[in-house]
Amino acid sequence: MPDVYAQPTADTDSADDRSLARYTTLRLGGAADRLVTAASAEEIVQRVQEARRRDEPVLLLAGGSNVVIGDVGFAGTVVLVRSRGFRIVAEDADTVTVRVEAGEPWDDLVATTVANGWSGVECLSGIPGSAGATPIQNVGAYGQEVAETVTGVQVYDRHDGSLGRIDASDCGFAYRSSVFRYSDRWVVLSVDFRLHRSPLSTPVRYAELARALGVEVGDRVPLADARDTVRRLRAGKGMVLDPADPDTRSVGSFFTNPVLDRAAYEMLRERAADLGEPPSWPGAGDVVKVSAAWLIDKAGFAKGHPGPEGVAISGKHTLALTNRSGTARAAALIELAREIRDGVHDRFGVTLHPEPVLVNCTV
Repeated sequence: MPDVYAQPTADTDSADDRSLARYTTLRLGGAADRLVTAASAEEIVQRVQEARRRDEPVLLLAGGSNVVIGDVGFAGTVVLVRSRGFRIVAEDADTVTVRVEAGEPWDDLVATTVANGWSGVECLSGIPGSAGATPIQNVGAYGQEVAETVTGVQVYDRHDGSLGRIDASDCGFAYRSSVFRYSDRWVVLSVDFRLHRSPLSTPVRYAELARALGVEVGDRVPLADARDTVRRLRAGKGMVLDPADPDTRSVGSFFTNPVLDRAAYEMLRERAADLGEPPSWPGAGDVVKVSAAWLIDKAGFAKGHPGPEGVAISGKHTLALTNRSGTARAAALIELAREIRDGVHDRFGVTLHPEPVLVNCTV
């Protein structure tokens, strides 16, 4: 797979060189009208302001691991966020707070925290993309969410042109969501994470991870063990980028796990009575989160289920939709997503919602 952090070719105006497929892990998407790079927070702000003066729409794109861009591309300026690095901004005997530039590759950051003996994000290993994207969808996996460690986000406010900070308490963090998710008002410039000084992980919460580690839920393990095991589990599901594996040509989980109120959950149980108890997890306020992967599989969409033009459900994980051929159109992937969504709804009465950001396309 080509480098998802590749730079645009300088001094060119061909559609091929402005193709956004080059900058997404799905390898899908049409061309941008204008493609520019920003290597620092200051340049990010500058590029956004320049586009505003031209009265052009702006799309910020970093790792491209959680976005589906339509075949029409983007009629405006796409800013490739390439700011890198982090620094310690606060510390005490027990914790360290690091400020991470928006374009810093996320897994590189996690590897550094583990190497330094900083606990809090080790179970988020192997996730592609950039640090600046993590608060937008409140990235989570294997029992951890970034909301547990984020203390604030440095932003540029497109409404009034100001720079500021949004504290974690004002970020509206929820399951795969935040105030940033459905608004283009704020441009994330950097993120502050408070981590614990500890050679051990946070208590292991995820049963699959605990089994793989050979421990009980609630136990703690060496940071490196947690990271290595998470990466191994993710790789087994095609969720770690690998140029030799077409199953990783995806955005990871395409659908979020549905969160149902009690009545909807009981209706699901009735409709699934012949299949056994749907895997679920209780949530706050008498809601229940249900496994989207189970719903997809039991609705008749098995691993490897094909769609048009060589798109397919991953052969390793039913939640991942893949551009296996490498030559498909975004429309083909969207067609497969709709087939799955409609099939699950027809079978169980539950509506699946896409996890990635959809740009000029819709499921």
